[in-house]
Amino acid sequence: MTTHQQSRTTSTASATQDTVAAPDSAALLSEIGARPIPEFDGVHDIWPRGDRLRAIRAAATQYKKRFIQQGQVRAVQSVDVAGAPYPVNYAFDNAVTVPSLPLITMINRMIVVQYDDWNGRPRTLVFEPTVPAGSAEAPFYSNLQKLVDKIPGGALASKVILKYFNEPDVALSKVGLTPQDVDFCTFDHLHVQDPRMILGSTDVIPGDKAPREPLFGGARMLVHRRELATLENLHPMQWAWYVEDGLVGVDRDKFAVFDGDIELGPGIALLWTPGHTDGNHSLVINTPDGVWVSSENGISLDNWQPELSKIPGVRRYHEQFGREICPNANTLEDALDQYDSMIKEKTMADTCPADPRWLQILPSTELAPWKRFWPVVPTYCHGGISYGRIESGLKDER
Repeated sequence: MTTHQQSRTTSTASATQDTVAAPDSAALLSEIGARPIPEFDGVHDIWPRGDRLRAIRAAATQYKKRFIQQGQVRAVQSVDVAGAPYPVNYAFDNAVTVPSLPLITMINRMIVVQYDDWNGRPRTLVFEPTVPAGSAEAPFYSNLQKLVDKIPGGALASKVILKYFNEPDVALSKVGLTPQDVDFCTFDHLHVQDPRMILGSTDVIPGDKAPREPLFGGARMLVHRRELATLENLHPMQWAWYVEDGLVGVDRDKFAVFDGDIELGPGIALLWTPGHTDGNHSLVINTPDGVWVSSENGISLDNWQPELSKIPGVRRYHEQFGREICPNANTLEDALDQYDSMIKEKTMADTCPADPRWLQILPSTELAPWKRFWPVVPTYCHGGISYGRIESGLKDER
């Protein structure tokens, strides 16, 4: 075993020793005013795989009817956080068939949702509050930066593919909220996320001078049990995409750990969408324009609707292989599960009033529509989401 491998093993073992047994999912859901979604019970266990896909599609069709009838969220607002580089081959499962820049830029987008839970309590959820400094710690990005620094013109290349818009705390203030307004935060998965920078840590993060304070006060992080378990005990094939020390010094009571698919209240659900990672989940919300879905199973609508794509090779990928989707394929957990999950998302999403050809799917990190990356630019881009008015002080209504 190499010294590097030993270091990783020791770090993972230390994090695992700190693990506190999570409460059972039923108790958690009762506590936070959420509930499970019975329509999806057992569908991810069905065999053979063709039957599983049909069962997932049918369950999503059935659940969507009830989901819509239950109501809408109070308000939702997105704010761009940062643009980060990403390999083209990963973004479209090696489908792009023309010479292009090897890297494109994805825009990380934070979404604030206000809703009423099933006990009638107003709640504020922050989805995808990415801290760029934390993402830079993940081995994939730290190694990529070292490579860029070595090549001639690397500094210029960084300016082309990197862009910073708003840190999460600034993004929060832009929608009129304070950290104390936030009840929950969540990520669709924990790739390149450092929970210490969101939830705080009793240990000093290397490079910092003092322990981190929580970014959103007493807010808890909603996380699928399988996703948290992955970060606690990384496999070598997963390691490059996670911040392996991201749990050191974090109070485990700050995590709200759930299983399967859950609905947080009328008009808002977190659907388990495994494949990209084992614990991946997607945000689903009902708005005046119908149902929206957000995740990183794709980075543009071209991934979910390749038959409409103008990116060279993506439509051919759909036609040649008979696939309804073209996945964001940087990980190897289970491509079939990811396919099924993207069908689950497509089935839940409504069409866009502005152009009914396209679904209301908003990638949590979206391919930047910048001409510098032509022809690898999104065929259609929502560019954000906004409904209603985000209000500070909702906790005072309880």
